[in-house]
Amino acid sequence: MNIGIDMMGGDFAPLEAVKALKLYLSESTTPANLFLIGDQDKFLPMLSEEGLDATQFKIVHAPQVIEMNEHPTKALKEKQQSSIAIGFYLLSNGKIDAFISAGNTGAMLVGTMYTIKAIEGVLRPTIATIIPKENGGTGLLLDVGINADCKPENLQQFGVLGALYAKHVLGIEAPRVGLVNIGEEEGKGNLLAQAAYPLLKETTSINFVGNIEGRDIFQDKSDVMVCEGFTGNVILKMAESLYDLAQARQLKDAYFDRFNFEIYGGTPVLGVSKPVIIGHGISHALAFKNMILLSEKMIESQLPEKIKSAFQSVNT
Repeated sequence: MNIGIDMMGGDFAPLEAVKALKLYLSESTTPANLFLIGDQDKFLPMLSEEGLDATQFKIVHAPQVIEMNEHPTKALKEKQQSSIAIGFYLLSNGKIDAFISAGNTGAMLVGTMYTIKAIEGVLRPTIATIIPKENGGTGLLLDVGINADCKPENLQQFGVLGALYAKHVLGIEAPRVGLVNIGEEEGKGNLLAQAAYPLLKETTSINFVGNIEGRDIFQDKSDVMVCEGFTGNVILKMAESLYDLAQARQLKDAYFDRFNFEIYGGTPVLGVSKPVIIGHGISHALAFKNMILLSEKMIESQLPEKIKSAFQSVNT
């Protein structure tokens, strides 16, 4: 498999991306073919400093960088030789099987939507995040930011997409899907939640378990938690703050350690035809390494193909 890495994306790139390569190769017995996309004049000397042989990788020179504060659409249009633009070009032309970046999130999303595009039948692709469960399990929350305003049909599809990801990537055999709401009873919530509930209930391809409340997010009430991106992003940022608080108070607790985003790598864009992983801007080597591993899982599981098949059966 071929995985493209934006070497220039993130606050600590390219050094942390280079360190991640060393970490990944030291742990992998059958490493993927890695395409290093970025300004080679900046990261090639770092490869040597870390004791890595550049011939182990496919080097793709990209002299331009889309900075974090640039307008995504404008930057992609004007910087065709940027690491993000070239990464999406390679992905769309089949040169790489997955693309990861911790760079400009907006540019990654724009590149995904306009270059890779949504799978037929998917109204809106979504992004998800891992939620550590108190009992040691793993939950999935979506959407967490790119769809702040949604229609009921969007939430229904998020349930399907999340269930497929939970089953084929996270290894949860029969994932339970819950709707994030302000009460457990059917009929609770705002107009969006009230309209989404019957749609999720009628979706036979998922195991819908009803409403879940905020107090259930970290408990074992459901495996996939569905909401619109505004609520999801608030929950995500609150979850991230738990790790920061634990670190600031020097709390040594295995559960709170699981809130470190770096151990999950990045956020997959679900509902598009090829794997795209978006990393946090402050990603270090551990996060970059885990983004590579997540890309491997998505490729090996053929998740995009399974999503395509699921939506084809619904639309026929």
